[in-house]
Amino acid sequence: MARRAPPQVVILLHRNDNFERAGYILHELASIWRAGGVRVTVSKGPNDPADADLAILHVDLTTVPADYLALVARYPRVINGRVGDISKRLISANLLRRTDDYAGPVIVKTNRNFGGTMEARLARQGPILTRCVQRLRDRLPWTWRSWLPVADYRIFESLRQVPRMVWLNADLVVERFLPERQEEHYCLRSWMFFGERETSTIAYSLQPVVKSRNIVRREPLTEIPAELRRLREELGFDFGKFDYAMVDGRPVLFDANRTPSLGRLSREAFRPRAEILAAGLAAF
Repeated sequence: MARRAPPQVVILLHRNDNFERAGYILHELASIWRAGGVRVTVSKGPNDPADADLAILHVDLTTVPADYLALVARYPRVINGRVGDISKRLISANLLRRTDDYAGPVIVKTNRNFGGTMEARLARQGPILTRCVQRLRDRLPWTWRSWLPVADYRIFESLRQVPRMVWLNADLVVERFLPERQEEHYCLRSWMFFGERETSTIAYSLQPVVKSRNIVRREPLTEIPAELRRLREELGFDFGKFDYAMVDGRPVLFDANRTPSLGRLSREAFRPRAEILAAGLAAF
């Protein structure tokens, strides 16, 4: 009886992505799969296809370029092949316009994922005109920029306080500021999933914008709101991380990320969760 060949998985990256050094969670999962006998290769750029039974689209940009989406269509099975856009204008249900009748506090973010950092970095490496424009915008006041440090999102008490230039900058969006509070702490819930396997945590911070650098405590969670599960299906996510809060008994989605990273977590600390998620490959 012929011995069955080990499955082949290809991870499709943007040509400029640094998969080995960026601390991606998928890098940790791939190491577990390789230890289990799965053949995992990494392919960069749309002109560097590799044969595989399964492809994982892992382009770390808010909007996946069309040539990368065309590339994944050649594979028999694709993880996140339907997740071409994760911009705030697509995933957020709390965006505001300047003329809206809203009296609560608001937060200014980038339309692009991760503060628009990846797109700005790519622009600095692009054609000379693109580089010049990006470097010029980097020197301008924050309201004119295409990117913001994710820990530097601006919170205002009302829409009237939002600077006029924010409304003219297509790279920025304004959302209702809807934090989850538990006593003195702000809370951020994170749901991570790969296929049918999932993990979830809640993080506590004294800062209104909860990020890895200001988290003071993290605890596991066991239940995921059904509304988020429906949204995952609508957006086409097979693998990723949703950051959200619970406000008045309902989830408020802040971010949907198809290329999540470890942040400030060490590989050792994340390993138990990685083992859970890695087992989700079997469903594909």
